[in-house]
This record gives sequence, C-alpha cells and structure tokens, in this order.
Amino acid sequence: SGAAPMGRGAALAALLGLAAACLLGRGFDPLACLRVFLALSPPPRGRLLSAAELARYRGAPGQPGLYLAVLGRVFDVERGRRHYGPGGAYSGLAGRDATRAFATGDFTPAGLVDDVSALSPGEMVAIQSWLSFYRHNYQPVGKLVGRFYDASGAPTEALRQAEAEIEAAQKVQAETEQKKQHFPPCNSEWSSAKGSRVWCSTQSGGVNRDWAGVPRQLFQPGSRRSRCVCVRTTGPPWDQMDATKHRNRGDLDDPQLQEYEGCPPLAEQCVLSL
Repeated sequence: SGAAPMGRGAALAALLGLAAACLLGRGFDPLACLRVFLALSPPPRGRLLSAAELARYRGAPGQPGLYLAVLGRVFDVERGRRHYGPGGAYSGLAGRDATRAFATGDFTPAGLVDDVSALSPGEMVAIQSWLSFYRHNYQPVGKLVGRFYDASGAPTEALRQAEAEIEAAQKVQAETEQKKQHFPPCNSEWSSAKGSRVWCSTQSGGVNRDWAGVPRQLFQPGSRRSRCVCVRTTGPPWDQMDATKHRNRGDLDDPQLQEYEGCPPLAEQCVLSL
C-alpha cells in the first residue's frame, strides 16, 4: 500500500526545512530551491496598471486583452466581449476608467472620465451597484494608478471621499425607502377636462398593506415642493409604533404633512382644481 498523505502542517514543515537547506547551500538544485521559495511566498496582491497600460486592453487585434476600470478597480471583461469589445455598445468603457459614465450614461469623450465630483447621491449609488456587478461577474485584475490609487496601490483621498459619499447616499436611500413604506405614494390621474385626481388604496405606490389611508401633501424640510402620499388615520404614529398611549390618529399630525385644499380631511380621494 502507498504512504499516507502528508498533512498540511507536515508539508509546511518539510518546505521550511528545504528552504533552510537552500539558504545554507547544501547541494540543492537552484531551480528546486526557487520552487520551494515560490511555494512559501504569499500570492500576488493584484497588478498595478498605469493609464497607458490599461489603454492597451481595448480588445483590438494584437492587443493583450479587454479590461475596464470602475473607481480604480480593474476587471477583465473578455467574457463580455460582445458588449465591451470593438463595435460593442459599451466599447467606450474599455481600456480606461470611465466611472462617471456608469452614473450619467454620457458616453461622449467628456463623459468617459473618472471624475465623480458633483454627482448626485443617486448617481453615486449607481456607481457602487456597477462596482458590485463587476466584482460578482468578472475577474478582478488589480488597480489603476491615478485618481483613486497611488503608485503603491494605496487608496487616495479621492477614493476615500467617493466611498464616503456612496455610504451617505446609501443611508439616504435606505431612509427614503423606509419613509415610502410609512408614506406610500398616492394613485393619480390627470385629464384636461377634469383636472387632477389623487386617491389611496391598499396597493397604491406599489406598497401592499392592510390600510388605504388618505391623501396628503408631504413636504421635505427646507423645500416648497411636495408629493402626494397616503397617510394612516388610526393607531400610533409610525415612529411611535410601540407606544401604548397615543391619540389614535395614525400619522395625520405629522408636521411635514398638509391637507389638500377643498378636500375633506378623511376622504380617500381628492379632486384638485384645474
């Protein structure tokens, strides 16, 4: 019968012994010693590419491959060649960091850049979504030296600022989604003959619930603009759901809400003037 397989600890000890013998020069073949040291070396952290190097990876004949970068992270998109290769709908993204275009959809030379300054919170969240998409679907290659990573591969201040903006935008998005659950949008329709009508149902705004609510104008702090939302009329306020004592008026007393002029306070629909 053959020898029992060597455990990981024993294998590592054997490699260390061979490495020591190599260092002491005890008659080992240099090539064998090199293999020992490679086996003991940690795996590479990923490549650092310059902008000029990345530009060689646009998938054209004679070029070494097909890469793109998002927020300085480089990915091999060869398996998506029909999209990113020459003639593809997104070929402008190849061989560069065009992070801004992922948010804006601007594929002109002015838009195919890595400058993410002055983007909206929603656009910053879109960039994060694309970065997650590439991480899950394409092979990471390394980092692009430039705006987001320095020559040693360390994050720059620009990357830290972009990540902070993404984190803040995701928080706002989560709060907005939470508020949508508490204040679902109204149904609405408009005609030139009848004007506007807004109304509430148990599915208005795409939020399924066991109450319909009544229409109200919801104003954001510091803004004169409002949107129509459906408001609960019974029970505790949404931010006091555990309260045992309340006025049993739901969210009707929320200071950001305002009734529609000429509409009964508890009507489930409001016909607005032309």
